[in-house]
Amino acid sequence: MKSYIRKAIGLLSLTVGIGTLNSCTKLDEKLYSELYKENFYKNRTEVLQSALRPMTHLQSWIAPIRGDGYYYHAEMSADQLAWPQKGRHAYDNGDHIRQHYHSWTINEGRLNNAWVGMWTGLGYTNAAIEDLEKLDATAVGMTAAELKVIIAELHVLRGFHYLKLVDMWGNIPIATKVGLPKNPATASRKEVFDFIKTELETYVPQLAPYSEALIGRIGQTGGYAMLAELYLNAEKWAGTPMWDQCIAACDKILSGTAGGLGGAPKLASNLTTTFSNTNRTASEALFQFAYSRKGGFEWQWIVLHGFSYMNDVLDVSYEGNNAYVVTPPAFNAYAENDLRKKEWFLFGPQYKYGTTTPVLGSEEYSGKPFILVNSIRRESEGDLTTAGGMTKGEENSGARFNKYKSGRISDANYKENQFMIYRLTEIYFDKAEAIMRKNGGVATQEAVGLINESRKRAFTAQDWEAAKYTTTSLTMDELLAEKGREFIFEGKRRTDIIRFGRFTKGSWWDHTPTNDTRREIYPIPFRQMANNVNLVQNPGY
Repeated sequence: MKSYIRKAIGLLSLTVGIGTLNSCTKLDEKLYSELYKENFYKNRTEVLQSALRPMTHLQSWIAPIRGDGYYYHAEMSADQLAWPQKGRHAYDNGDHIRQHYHSWTINEGRLNNAWVGMWTGLGYTNAAIEDLEKLDATAVGMTAAELKVIIAELHVLRGFHYLKLVDMWGNIPIATKVGLPKNPATASRKEVFDFIKTELETYVPQLAPYSEALIGRIGQTGGYAMLAELYLNAEKWAGTPMWDQCIAACDKILSGTAGGLGGAPKLASNLTTTFSNTNRTASEALFQFAYSRKGGFEWQWIVLHGFSYMNDVLDVSYEGNNAYVVTPPAFNAYAENDLRKKEWFLFGPQYKYGTTTPVLGSEEYSGKPFILVNSIRRESEGDLTTAGGMTKGEENSGARFNKYKSGRISDANYKENQFMIYRLTEIYFDKAEAIMRKNGGVATQEAVGLINESRKRAFTAQDWEAAKYTTTSLTMDELLAEKGREFIFEGKRRTDIIRFGRFTKGSWWDHTPTNDTRREIYPIPFRQMANNVNLVQNPGY
């Protein structure tokens, strides 16, 4: 059978040889708009179409648009966000409850969807690498140097897929060819780590420095951010700390030698511009997903994060479905004078935009003013004292997301927000943590300076003297707490609390510790085990 590429939205019929597609996929389905790749790669545009197809798929699992990708598992299993049942809504077969309690099984449908989405993206990436590495650059109107950079981007993107896969599942196959071998065997987490390390260390230096021309693609800033993340987790994932390597990767970005939007990356001076609807050229951006409403590829982040009356409150065209909320302890972790508490959350009485007319509830508070509260309990039934729980929410339970702001519907840049996969502030935190871990968990003045550069944006000049860290006050516990406050809603939390030893041993809100470190990685979904006899289930499942 001849190989082919479907041009229409890049709907490739691919597999990485381990049952990545749904079981209902038919290999003999009728193909529409198919183009044989022998006739497809005729010019630079078609090369870029192939190279960018894995990027368009990336949004299906890395960004918070669905309730079953990497983001969902990174946040719902951690200590800051939850998706509690709210009256008659959101029980959802107990899926979110099991995430919060760490009682998931090998039959989780959402976990299987995450596996399918991520491995399918890897399949797209492998296919593009195979095709482009065979091309003659001059035959498609490109220089050899330009084609080499695009191929390097794909190798780095492959490394990124594996970075997130090894984070979630640990022991997984290493597949670099489409369909070969048919049923690849499970490799150890250390072997996968070493593969990622080689892939990134080889190809990140071959990337172009990040610039506006690369928005929506991977430049050196994104590549070195991936390396920083890999090195930061090396002790947990591979058994050997790599703090010096993490610091060196961070310095590549901090020095400006890896490029950046505006020439070199720069911390934003406030809390809002990096997440605004004009953040396409945000100075902090290192690697972003280039959503654009005007371009027809709109980021639907609101559905899971919002609530039913957002259209009235924010003067927008969308509503949310009351899914994700902030756990009470996570909201309480912000001091009252912390500006992030005001800027990044919706909380308290909700009014129709620009008025003092209260929005009214429709469930437990039907006909009454809708007031978002920092509790998840049945207050309408008189429960004002308990901590509540995952099955005891109401329509107004919990502070809600307002970090990325779409702007009003009349705004010229309405919903033009792009999703920051890596931003410069994360590099400040990565370097500070590596420095402290090298120093036995004790802060140096350099580490304190890095964190204070970020933190000072969250306080007024009047409050800053009391709020800034010192080498005494910036402990490892406080570093984790501050990282939680700074990166809330950004899909980072599970990885962080695992690295800090809190994931299976910590208590938070309605979660009691399992004390089972095997829960630090997810089980390989049952359906995938059935599809590939060479997969080995993770310990404890």
